[in-house]
Amino acid sequence: MKLLKIWYQLGIVALSLAGLQGCDSKENITISGTINNPGNIKVVSFFEGERKLDSVFIADGNRFRFERGSTQPRLLTVVVGKNRYPIILEPGQPVKFDTDLQQPEQYQLSGSELSEILKSFAPAKNRIEFVQDSLQKVFTAATVDKSSEQIQNLRSEMLQRFEPHMKRYIQQAVAFANEQPNLAGFYAMSTLEPEIAEVELIAYGDQIKDQFTDNRYVTEFKAEVDKLRALAIGQPAPYFEAYTTQNKLVKLTDFKGKYTLVDFWASWCLPCREENPNIVKQYAAFKDHGFEVLGVSLDDNPGSWMRAMKDDGLTWTNISDLKAWSSPLIIDYRIRAIPTSYLLDPSGNIIAKNLRGKALEDFLKKTLN
Repeated sequence: MKLLKIWYQLGIVALSLAGLQGCDSKENITISGTINNPGNIKVVSFFEGERKLDSVFIADGNRFRFERGSTQPRLLTVVVGKNRYPIILEPGQPVKFDTDLQQPEQYQLSGSELSEILKSFAPAKNRIEFVQDSLQKVFTAATVDKSSEQIQNLRSEMLQRFEPHMKRYIQQAVAFANEQPNLAGFYAMSTLEPEIAEVELIAYGDQIKDQFTDNRYVTEFKAEVDKLRALAIGQPAPYFEAYTTQNKLVKLTDFKGKYTLVDFWASWCLPCREENPNIVKQYAAFKDHGFEVLGVSLDDNPGSWMRAMKDDGLTWTNISDLKAWSSPLIIDYRIRAIPTSYLLDPSGNIIAKNLRGKALEDFLKKTLN
């Protein structure tokens, strides 16, 4: 095993040295540079979207070099410790990148016009991340010793405070993408949250439908936008069916004719359990006004599911296929975390998503009264 490990390490070193000595080619993408004051950081990593392409060691003199065959421009993220730098590499155009980890935001690059254009978008992205982090810290400090209802109200308050900043950022990203009909503009749009910028992302997906057809990252983005489009406001909710704890088959179409909150939750999900009292409250207030709830559990243990329903007083219809994260509903409804909820109109069309706390109450009052 030791011998294998030594050869493995030697192999990596050899590859890294080969990268430092490689020659530029019109069919290669290349980036090299220095990472000053790296501290304990030994490698530079390269991602395309969420997919890690490769890592290279930081060599003597804090230098690194990455080279890979490619016949098309690639939008990559250079990751150095906790710092992430979006870079567009084009075949035959080697990029020089330098940063100092004592001031990581003050990085320098040359050799790629698109990357320099992309860098101009960094201040807007940095600002929204700063606001988001600041509000998160305020929220975390304010929730100490608070009840579940107070925490939900605080969360709603923080979201309201964040909303104008996010709207401004969405406008900036859209304007940048309109000015830059290239991978730099695509990057700006790819930073938007689907739950907040659904309309803008769908419109952009239509706009680039026939562009960047050979780029895997863009192709994946288009596929995600297509899934987002299927669950957009105004679209019919995807059909599903499952069984209650009494083994009764329940279909989504059974709820046509009422405003229905489809609530994806689980007994082990603390935020779900914290939100349950609010749903119980709204159900009691509006069930005689055409409002219904359909609980969909992502449990795989029927005992835990049934105990949670009893403990939380969930008197509405609850169903589950007891497949947890293996359920096809995870894909059909783009569930990445729970609680996730969709509010449907009497025709079964989606009219709102992820309304919690006071936001759910306000929407129901406006819609049903």
